[in-house]
Amino acid sequence: MKSLVLSAVLLFNITANLQAQKPKEATDLFDGKTFTGWEGDTVNTWRILNNALTGGSLTRTVPHNEFIATTESFGDFELTLEFKVTGTGFVNAGVQFHSERSKNPVYEMIGYQADLGNGYWASLYDESRRDLTIVQPDSALINKILKPATWNRFKIKSVGRRIRIYLNDVQTVDYSEPDEKITHKGKIALQVHGGGKALAEYRKIKITRL
Repeated sequence: MKSLVLSAVLLFNITANLQAQKPKEATDLFDGKTFTGWEGDTVNTWRILNNALTGGSLTRTVPHNEFIATTESFGDFELTLEFKVTGTGFVNAGVQFHSERSKNPVYEMIGYQADLGNGYWASLYDESRRDLTIVQPDSALINKILKPATWNRFKIKSVGRRIRIYLNDVQTVDYSEPDEKITHKGKIALQVHGGGKALAEYRKIKITRL
């Protein structure tokens, strides 16, 4: 009997270890066809073109920041996507995470942003909270890895208080948040910045819960 119990315990431990070692799978945040799982101004700002969430216009100035956000919140995660940002004037976009909608103005988001645009590429910005760039990567590195006006790969990994950002598989940010009051759970959102004739496109959006 003791040997049977011991065998059962060993089998349970082996099974538990195998399950713990099994790599976690990425899931699609965007199906390429519908706004399912997302909320935002889908009348005037956001649309789906060529399987990409697309915000803004190349012919009309974007009046103010606009975000399309997930309806679900996330804690530790790894997010991957492809982006393309084009336009004239002030052209900027970004990926919010651990964020929430502002109550005033309602179109804004509050939280971390992986920033996209000249002078801000693949930096870490604190949107509508500290309103500052927390980590700014070296411009020489950005010039080397960025592919302007075409599709680029982007990855954000957030575990605990540590945040890492990668542009085209090259790390640009490695930051640990010292302020324990700042939340590490919230919505993910995609931005087109106001002030320019700008188009922000996002596709192949996947997330892995860690």
